[in-house]
Amino acid sequence: MAEQKKQEQDLNQLLKVRREKLAELQANGKDPFKIVKYDVTHHSQEIKDHFEELENQTVTIAGRMMSKRVMGKASFCHVQDLEGTIQSYVARDNLGDEPYKEFKKLDVGDIVGVKGEVFKTKTGEISIHATEVTLLSKSLQVLPEKFHGLTNTDTRYRQRYVDLIMNPEVKDTFIKRSGIISAIRKYLNNEGFMEVETPILVANAGGAAARPFETHFNALDEDFKLRISLELYLKRLIVGGLERVYEIGRVFRNEGLDTRHNPEFTLMELYQAYTDYNGMMDLTENLYRFVAQEVLGTTTITYNGIEMDLGKPFERITMLDAVKKYSGVDFNEIHTLEEARTVAKEHHIEYEDRHKKGDILNLFFEEYVEEHLVQPTFVMDHPIEISPLTKKKPDNPEYVERFEFFMNGWEMANAYSELNDPIDQRERFKAQEEQLAQGDEEANTTDEDFLNALEVGMPPTGGIGFGIDRMVMLLTDSAAIRDVLLFPTMKTLGGKDQ
Repeated sequence: MAEQKKQEQDLNQLLKVRREKLAELQANGKDPFKIVKYDVTHHSQEIKDHFEELENQTVTIAGRMMSKRVMGKASFCHVQDLEGTIQSYVARDNLGDEPYKEFKKLDVGDIVGVKGEVFKTKTGEISIHATEVTLLSKSLQVLPEKFHGLTNTDTRYRQRYVDLIMNPEVKDTFIKRSGIISAIRKYLNNEGFMEVETPILVANAGGAAARPFETHFNALDEDFKLRISLELYLKRLIVGGLERVYEIGRVFRNEGLDTRHNPEFTLMELYQAYTDYNGMMDLTENLYRFVAQEVLGTTTITYNGIEMDLGKPFERITMLDAVKKYSGVDFNEIHTLEEARTVAKEHHIEYEDRHKKGDILNLFFEEYVEEHLVQPTFVMDHPIEISPLTKKKPDNPEYVERFEFFMNGWEMANAYSELNDPIDQRERFKAQEEQLAQGDEEANTTDEDFLNALEVGMPPTGGIGFGIDRMVMLLTDSAAIRDVLLFPTMKTLGGKDQ
């Protein structure tokens, strides 16, 4: 306890000194916060990559001072910018007496600009021989001690700005995330898809099985919900004749937090007229291969030590066959709800009174199958009970033309041959309303405007939804969804943090 109190006193003293330094600068007319721009000519990695061209040339860089070693008349510091860090050699003879005194007062964490000539030290480190060092912003906080770094995960997520400074691999993850989303757009745009934006505040949050967040719109004195899916508005655009549309955006589901779930997350949905779920499988394979090659330079990825090959054709298996393969239960031989309940009890599968045969098949799938689907796998032909927006299989109307895409035991995408029969869709909504009345808070409610759109007429259409965050997790070997969200949802502390 005494040691902790001493550490707090030491920290408070350091913070006090930094503020005193700032006050002195301001009193001398050198307030760093009044500097409005600094002309940067190069970044750190760029200088290292092009050393032969830049040797003895004058460059200017800017970034955060991460270390400083003062040795009398000459000093070294490391400056970190977007691309990495680079050393600067700072000598009194080059800067002048007064500027060198000012440099020695700088703190680790300060933002500086450095101008000087590119050279290589005797130890072979590419560096900048400084002729000017400019304080661009004063850091009034103390960065985590370099040796221990920033390891507390709660602090890392709450103060992502410090996490990005102290942990280069974190910055790399988010640069890759940006590259993944750019690659998705590049692929879809080249395939003739059009990117659109649809409402986030909606009167009816449909298109998925999830509890929505609710809010009140004062101007209209009406309750609205945050969208849980992008589906129903994108389908309206297919009705309108746009043929190939996609959206990448945040959706919101009022459910728990764990390593794969955050209440707001990024979803990509696309819809293509005149194709079906087989077309969506082909698109998924091609898209995943393209993105991995574009961002990682390979179609073989490793997650948590397990290698997954996106270069091979993805496995395709029906849900019935998958359940039979891993549980030994053949639902082709189960014809009634009572038979399904009996086999569920025999296998200790807990179900609710409202669950029908198809729901119980899905419970078997979740219990016995999902964990085995490590390599890229399409699980096809789901029961109609769990697929209210999907076309029935013409030869077996208890099942629908739907697939879920799995990797690493996770659901990565969900796709349908979209239901475009407005009469059938109304009946499905009616069944969902009944489930809602029986206590299923995730059931859909009837969307009359969407039904009207279907009555205007929607062509045969294939559609798919991708969880972008899980895709990023796999492609960056990140353990938890919070590691790929810049600012994940957190419990508030004293009403300040999120």
